[in-house]
Amino acid sequence: MDNDYLIQKKPLKALILFALPMMVGNLFQQTYTMADSAIVGRLVGEDALAAVGASYALTNIFICIAIGGGIGASVIVSRYFGAKEYNRMKLAVSTAFVSFLAVSIVLALPGLLWGRRILLLLNTPIDVLDMAAEYLGIYFLGLPFLFMYNVLSSTFNALGKSRIPLYFLIFSSLFNIALDFLLVGHFGLEVAGAAWATLIAQGISALLSFGVFLYVLKKLACGKTRLFDGAELRDMTKIALPSILQQSIVSIGMMLVQSVVNGFGSQALAGFSAGMRVESICVVPMSAIGNSLSSYAAQNIGAGKSDRIAAGYHAANKMVLACAALIALVLELFYRPIIAFFLGDKGTLAALSTGQDYLTFMGWFFCLIGFKMAVDGLLRGAGDMKMFTIANLANLFIRVAFSMALAPRFGIEMVWAAVPIGWFANWAISFLQYRTGRWKLLAQQAAEKREERIGK
Repeated sequence: MDNDYLIQKKPLKALILFALPMMVGNLFQQTYTMADSAIVGRLVGEDALAAVGASYALTNIFICIAIGGGIGASVIVSRYFGAKEYNRMKLAVSTAFVSFLAVSIVLALPGLLWGRRILLLLNTPIDVLDMAAEYLGIYFLGLPFLFMYNVLSSTFNALGKSRIPLYFLIFSSLFNIALDFLLVGHFGLEVAGAAWATLIAQGISALLSFGVFLYVLKKLACGKTRLFDGAELRDMTKIALPSILQQSIVSIGMMLVQSVVNGFGSQALAGFSAGMRVESICVVPMSAIGNSLSSYAAQNIGAGKSDRIAAGYHAANKMVLACAALIALVLELFYRPIIAFFLGDKGTLAALSTGQDYLTFMGWFFCLIGFKMAVDGLLRGAGDMKMFTIANLANLFIRVAFSMALAPRFGIEMVWAAVPIGWFANWAISFLQYRTGRWKLLAQQAAEKREERIGK
């Protein structure tokens, strides 16, 4: 497949070719947490599943920071790649590696020191607190590998090579599952075994990915460059910070909302955790569509083909509708066995009921997050970040305020009733910004800067 197919092929075909490997890869990435939850829940018990679930909202924030940082780097790399400025692209890549490695270390230290205190602030049930703190401590040890892999994955995507991260995700996911059975099932390490399995699998995958990336970079005939450049970091940060916010918005909201869920006890938390694992899988194709549209827009801007972007956006929305229809069908037909898969025979009625109610409600609304991520991806790829940020903050505020105000009074169902309201508000704000056409002006300015660089 040609590296420049995002700027050559018809928009729908280009996005499908780019997004499908990313979807499959991200689905395999979700098996990390799915394997931890299902194996721990079935082999150890409901309290262990609740402990992993109590850690999930917090750990997912760091995953989203890594993904958002990688997206910020990929937008800049995509523009240079589309413009065939390979030396500047190499400088941007090395700057991203140095910066995000430092960020991962800075974030890991307070997590290791104060993880248990954070869990207490989130109102984690006392009967699962020790297990949750143990899981969280091991997770933070692997944070540098998490950041390294996600920056590499985003960079491969920026070069149009979305299949390479897919292969490594398949490998690491299967390896993670095998280690789960070995450490949890055979050696009886329980929650700690699941955490070590994730750390080992992710670390090996990151190191192997780095080796392949160096090989790919050599084939592009890049010259020697500096290791770090402050100007490139500033350009990435302008994209990365709002992208981190956008990627983290669900996790930040769920961390705050989980303090409400925790108040309903460990049984409700176990059912809610199982439902959240399923939701995280359902969001994967929507996120892949948004991220692919971001790279699509950035590459076409870099190549001076901004006229293709609107057509790409319409194609992305068609993909969203197809994915949302399939998700709704599966969840409405198979919600019982899906939740039972996590809880097993040991699941209590309260846990099963909570998880099933969550899925049957949420199944109808995933088109909203798909539309939101598609328009967010276009704005991000064009560098139109101001209203993008406001839209995601509105989403967070609505979900947290709605849940905290109504769930204690009317029941846990109010927690998931807030989700589609927040998604819709986010989409409406971002879509109105898209309709203003400001992104076209930013695309034109980027094209003018490219011509200036070529002229020099």
